[in-house]
Amino acid sequence: MLLNYFKTGFRNLWKNKRFSAINLLGLSIGMASAILILLWTQHELSFDRFHQDQNQLYKAMNKSKFDGKVQVWGATPKILGPTLKAEYPDFQYIARANDIDGSVLRVGDTKISSNGMFTDPDFLKMFSFPLLKGNIDKALSETHSIVITESLSKRLFGKEDPIGKTISLRPVAATPTDFTVTGLLKDLPNNTQFAFDYLLTWSYFRSLGWDDEYWGNNSIGTYVKLQPGITESAINKKIENVTITHSKNVEDTKVFLFPVAKGRLYSQFENGISVGGRIALVRLFFIIAGLILLIACINFMNISTARSEKRAREVGIRKVVGAQRASLIGQFLGESILLTLISGVFALLIVQLSLPSFNLLTEKVLSVPYSSGMFWLIAIGFLLFTGLLAGSYPAFYLSSFRPIRVLKGTMHKVQALITPRKVLVVTQFTVAIVLIAATIIIRQQIRYAQERDAGYNRKNLGYVFISKDIVQNYDVISQQLYSSGAVVSLSKTSSPLTENWSNTWDIQWEGKDPSRKIVIDRYCTDGNLVTTAGFTLSKGRDINLREFPGDSLSALINESAVKVMGFSNPIGQTFEDNDKRWTIVGVVKDIILESPYDPMKPMVLEGPAGWFNALHLRLNPANSTADNLRKTEAVFKKYNPDFPFKFSFIDEQYEKKFNDEQRIATLASLFAGLTIFISCLGLFALATYMAENRVKEIGVRKVLGASVLDITSLLSKDFLVLVAVSILLATPVAWWAMHKWLLDFNYRVTIQWWVFAMAGVLSILIALATVSYNSIRAAMANPTKSLRNE
Repeated sequence: MLLNYFKTGFRNLWKNKRFSAINLLGLSIGMASAILILLWTQHELSFDRFHQDQNQLYKAMNKSKFDGKVQVWGATPKILGPTLKAEYPDFQYIARANDIDGSVLRVGDTKISSNGMFTDPDFLKMFSFPLLKGNIDKALSETHSIVITESLSKRLFGKEDPIGKTISLRPVAATPTDFTVTGLLKDLPNNTQFAFDYLLTWSYFRSLGWDDEYWGNNSIGTYVKLQPGITESAINKKIENVTITHSKNVEDTKVFLFPVAKGRLYSQFENGISVGGRIALVRLFFIIAGLILLIACINFMNISTARSEKRAREVGIRKVVGAQRASLIGQFLGESILLTLISGVFALLIVQLSLPSFNLLTEKVLSVPYSSGMFWLIAIGFLLFTGLLAGSYPAFYLSSFRPIRVLKGTMHKVQALITPRKVLVVTQFTVAIVLIAATIIIRQQIRYAQERDAGYNRKNLGYVFISKDIVQNYDVISQQLYSSGAVVSLSKTSSPLTENWSNTWDIQWEGKDPSRKIVIDRYCTDGNLVTTAGFTLSKGRDINLREFPGDSLSALINESAVKVMGFSNPIGQTFEDNDKRWTIVGVVKDIILESPYDPMKPMVLEGPAGWFNALHLRLNPANSTADNLRKTEAVFKKYNPDFPFKFSFIDEQYEKKFNDEQRIATLASLFAGLTIFISCLGLFALATYMAENRVKEIGVRKVLGASVLDITSLLSKDFLVLVAVSILLATPVAWWAMHKWLLDFNYRVTIQWWVFAMAGVLSILIALATVSYNSIRAAMANPTKSLRNE
């Protein structure tokens, strides 16, 4: 029986090659799009869920009330981990984590700059990062032990066994130290929050003098593994006041644990409560995958039901000779599943060809797991579901024909205002128009933020990170950079201008309300930053030690800080921070350090008595960039030889802030285009079939004097009415969806009516272009050919 269904199905598909090809193409593209999106969503959902005992792994988080709202952050004091382990038996393992950026590793003549992480010995026991060589209990037990990944081992040692070998490591702010390789890790998967090529011990971190027991210094990550049977709610009640207790009420921060497996997708908090985050994007694209697949299935439904008259006699004869409705339903579903199986093969081919570009777009390393039995089980289920979805309505519709009416030729089409076919076409174009409008608004939001005044001049501005050699040779480096003509201004800062590495709520000033807890961004400069960065001074002057030797404890503040501090005349006022009293000498306009979508934050820029990690350079605009970089590199190679020269341009770093939104916009554009394309395939097939069915009517109209324009309008208007209805339905849906999306941004664009008008006009033009080809072709046909038998 099944074989007969497939034989009959194949004959029907072959007999109607053009419509079969349209169905095949639509289903193939629809399924390929859905597969790509599902691969992406599966990857997102798998983040840090591969660890053994993942339900026992947590990250310690802080929360506290600022200006009446509870804020949450993931950086914790260095002393928190050891305190939890010592005082609470509920913890099986605890590990601290602090990233190492830009260190140089050397083996013989091989020198590599790579990123690592300081951590405690328990880290390897908590997380499922396979240790290929070495003892998991001893790998991080000695101060000068180092655990490296496979890829780093190949870069340093080639194919040799690295265990027991020595690596000279030079941190940015420390002297070179020899380490012994005690472990070889399998390369980290790309679905984890961790990103390191090597691990160093916390005891080495302590030996550098970087450890502290200050409960107010929230600067590292703390991870824990609970004992079996300990619940999250129970342990959170026990530890919430640990910081308050140990700081003797100086700090009012509460501690809680948050699952590591949720860190990627549920990291958005409102008033201290997790309200989602990236999971909303995952759900959105999952819905888009379903909608694209649905649209492809709608094509099949529409084309199958539109061609019902061609198969009506077949159904009538089969019923007369004894066929039951169930067998007819089985036959039509068999045809649908056959077409879906063939489309599935083409879909996988499209996916395989598209994956390199899709991976580049999404910045992931996705692949189809052909070797997985589970994949093939899911794939078969996916194809059967698609086939049943696409074939269900046609199967029940075609099998419902009454043989007497069909064989007598008295079956007529119903000219109803609302028919299932019209509903399906409207559904297709409604989805397409929503995606078009969403794409326009997303791009508007990105452009709106890009055009926002960042408060400084990003052109010809860049930075290098400061090493110990740069600190020691700073005066001569500065002199030679100026004399080379490559640099017109430079300034040391605590972090790059596109990032903020420090904030505080402990700043005190005269007149401050002691009941208010206000977070203020903290930035440091050795002076001359207004000139180097291109800040705009509202009042006062820049910090300049050469002209004002007493500027070591001078500071700048931004306009938002002036409002928060309540100073009517801020110049000469003082504030206290880090046990130092700073004097305000200038006010600058607000500066964007982090997200361009966030409101401006109060900020203090503390002077030369602060700390410095980056050196900003304003390149000479009179020279070419290449010439400036060549001269600059020569100076740094001479006085900072252990570190490769890496100059980061501020404008390039600033553009990276828009990467996520740009990626969403590109994906939305891509899937909107595919949705339109698949919808137009179905529209084209329907228009072709309608033109074929009305060929005699068109011939008669032409003989009676109808013009090409008259006939084209006649054949097109029904479809355009459906598109117009789609516009009316899509507009409120698109507005609601994008309004909700924009609420995540404090600095956001206003949704305007012309966006929906543009999406509607665009969809009408696309639909008109699709149906016009067949309409014009039918209108221009010679009527004698269609009427010769009349």
